Amino acid sequence: MRALLCSLHQTKNLSNLVFSKNKEQKMTFNKETYLNNLKLYFESYAPISEKSWKLIENLTDFQTIKKGEILLENGEICKNMYFIAKGILRTFITDEQGNFYNKNLFLENKLACSKVSSILQTPSNFTIEALEDCILIQLDYQKYTKLINENDDLKSFYIAYLEKNWIIEKEQREVALVMQNATERYVKFLDKHPDIADRVPLLHIASHLGITPTQLSRIRKNLEKDL
Repeated sequence: MRALLCSLHQTKNLSNLVFSKNKEQKMTFNKETYLNNLKLYFESYAPISEKSWKLIENLTDFQTIKKGEILLENGEICKNMYFIAKGILRTFITDEQGNFYNKNLFLENKLACSKVSSILQTPSNFTIEALEDCILIQLDYQKYTKLINENDDLKSFYIAYLEKNWIIEKEQREVALVMQNATERYVKFLDKHPDIADRVPLLHIASHLGITPTQLSRIRKNLEKDL
């Protein structure tokens, strides 16, 4: 009897552990809040009508992925855009020796995808990975571009979005790599994302800035001395 009670007690504890684990894995969130953030993101570039927003909203689909999961593999065609409601994604390329280079780090309230792959519908050169547990709002790229072509306000948004993210910021980053030293690039990056070092491993930040992890550690130590 004692053995049976002991066994039942262990089973109960195991059941509680499984329940706790499943509870930790479940990601609960308010869809309306995140959809409103997506709407505000669109409107930050250009005014859009309620009719156009409803068309966009009807395309949306929520997706959750865990830290370390791959959203898009190198060689796959990118068929969706992802609005990051919560979490961080990185896009990176890997060379034949296994070294990686982080092209972009995408934080909350940004759109992420492999842009060239989406536009041309060709295999992506990049992999997209979650650096944190993420809540994403997925948009089918082909349906999304069809709406843009059919609605002038969405077209205005798209032009402004491309100009800011894929022309202006891209050129600014390219200039910074040539004209600014590593410390200046890191400080500017921290100004833009103050808590990034607490959320993203330093090797990923270093890769994004075009420096080695050793260089970044040295920069951080020097900055701490100056405080």
